[in-house]
Amino acid sequence: MLEAYILGIESSCDETAAAVVRSGEQVLSNVVYSQIATHQPYGGVVPELASREHLRAIVPVVRTALAEAGRSYQSLDALAVTQGPGLAGALLVGISYSKALAYALDKPLIAVNHLEGHIHAVLLEERQKGNRELRFPLLALVVSGGHTHLYLAAQREDTWSYTNIGRTRDDAAGEAFDKVAKLLALGYPGGPIIERLSPHGNPRAVSFPPAQIKHPDRKEGPRSKGSPPRFDFSYSGIKTAVLRYVEGHRLESSIEARRRNLSLIERPKLEDYLANCDRQTLDLVASFERAMVEDLVEKTLAAAEEYAVASLLVTGGVAANQALRQQFIKDAAREGLPVCFPSRQLSTDNAAMIAAAAYPKFTTRDFAPLEFSAEAALALA
Repeated sequence: MLEAYILGIESSCDETAAAVVRSGEQVLSNVVYSQIATHQPYGGVVPELASREHLRAIVPVVRTALAEAGRSYQSLDALAVTQGPGLAGALLVGISYSKALAYALDKPLIAVNHLEGHIHAVLLEERQKGNRELRFPLLALVVSGGHTHLYLAAQREDTWSYTNIGRTRDDAAGEAFDKVAKLLALGYPGGPIIERLSPHGNPRAVSFPPAQIKHPDRKEGPRSKGSPPRFDFSYSGIKTAVLRYVEGHRLESSIEARRRNLSLIERPKLEDYLANCDRQTLDLVASFERAMVEDLVEKTLAAAEEYAVASLLVTGGVAANQALRQQFIKDAAREGLPVCFPSRQLSTDNAAMIAAAAYPKFTTRDFAPLEFSAEAALALA
């Protein structure tokens, strides 16, 4: 194994992160500066504020990562940075800083796709466990606030390739969690709050029908040649269904009261949320989470069966949801399919995953030209 110390930098959304990873598997440091407090009053990420916060944080975050790793700038073998997808302004902060640092140090710079980083977060920790022989074909579900994608992943020596077989047609799963939480005045980020409240409600109280997406490849009769089956997602419908439930059951006044009460508490705890949520709201939240989990699991396992995959990876911020993990473990085990998740720490955006994804590129000398730039809608292939 070629030894390499890589500094990873991540700034695609609302976390400024830096990490030092040795040879794609030993995390020496992993520093994340979160902007939740900045965006919380707005109920979501404000791109202009995110860019400003990245500018403030990136230098101290990188210095802290190096100090915690016990490495100097000159001892690094390469730098890696997220090129996309993400917020253009936020990405440019990380890229501009990385370019300047790589030029000053005369070190190679590696451009990394954020989605590939999430996949390598799982691979990084599996290697740490001694699991170096993943079975192929391999299916990866990347599910977060900005993404819900299914990829078939293949490895040839040190090179990875990806084929997208499913994506969200509208809202990402994490986005749906955040928007529903905002609608119900539960605060931001919505996913963790809904996860904590759901066990206190009845998940079968409200029925949410699954999204019906028409695929040309699923019509009766033989599929057209060269048209592989797709397994897309859609979450704008369930978000609208929650809104219609709120209107139909006249929950607006209780939502406004909750908004006022929680705004008076600087850092609400679970008991504060519970004290401001009636039974109907808790049942609605639990039913929403159940419907989201069931849809993600059912579509992913249907894709796994269609493509006869041997391993399943589930990663991204929403992969930290405990109900989702338990459902995947239960249902995948029934199919005899091994499923791997990253730790909760590496589920959300971080730079260790960027440095880990950069290591195969380092071994093949797949370095970025200094003129490369941010790509907000960068595809993974």
